[in-house]
This record gives sequence, structure tokens and C-alpha cells, in this order.
Amino acid sequence: MTDMATELKLETSRVIAASREALFDAWLNPEMLAKFMTPGPDMTVPEAKSDATVGGRFLVVMRAGDEDMPHAGTYKTIDRPNRLAFTWESPISSIDGSTVTIDFEEADGGTNVRLTHVRFPDEESRDNHEKGWGAILTALAEAV
Repeated sequence: MTDMATELKLETSRVIAASREALFDAWLNPEMLAKFMTPGPDMTVPEAKSDATVGGRFLVVMRAGDEDMPHAGTYKTIDRPNRLAFTWESPISSIDGSTVTIDFEEADGGTNVRLTHVRFPDEESRDNHEKGWGAILTALAEAV
């Protein structure tokens, strides 16, 4: 793995017509995670778990067709309703130190949800995650 790969990052954001508290809480609630952690069309989440404490773990099993893809991580920062950060462990494209940080900022019409994901194995993985996180933010807007 090259140093360039470890420095790869993406940032995506969306203004969602909901309070910072409601959006923040959605990321820690297993029932809500099951509704919006769908990075692709026709994907479902048959299982979601969350131990919403710093150092606690989460699990989101994404299903595409008959394939289950478990994604997991450890909560690093839980600063309600401002910032949430967690490690990202993906069966497809995870590397050590891959971290997602979500900032919730007041905005006209609701809350600006800014998601930053750092450390990817390659540019293709980053680009795929950028599409996936964008779809997840769209689904989040529909779920709250």
C-alpha cells in the first residue's frame, strides 16, 4: 500500500430538513440505521446493532441480493448533537485507521450533515464510498 492511499479522503455533505439532534440520534439508533445505511439501490439492512458509547461497537449488515456485507466499527467521538466519529471496517475495502467523522451544523432549512471519510486502499475504493455515502445521506433525509 502506498502512502498516497492512506492519505486519500472524501467529504460529502447535504442539508437535511431536520434538527441536529434528530439526525445525530439516527446514527446511533439501530432501527434508524436499518432504514438509511443503504449505499446502493435495492439494498436492505437485515441487521443493525449499536453500543452508543465511546469505545462501543456498531454493526450494520448491508444486503444486496443474497449477499450480506457486514460493516462495523468503534465509536471514537460522541458529541451530541455536534460530531460523531467512528472507525470503518468494511469487508470489501477497509484499511487500518479508516475513520468516518460526521459534523452536524445549523443551516438554513435544517442541518448541514458533513461526512468526512479518511484512509482508503485506493482511489477506486474512495470513489465508490463517495457514491455510497451520498446515497446514504439521501436515504437519511428520507428516513427522518
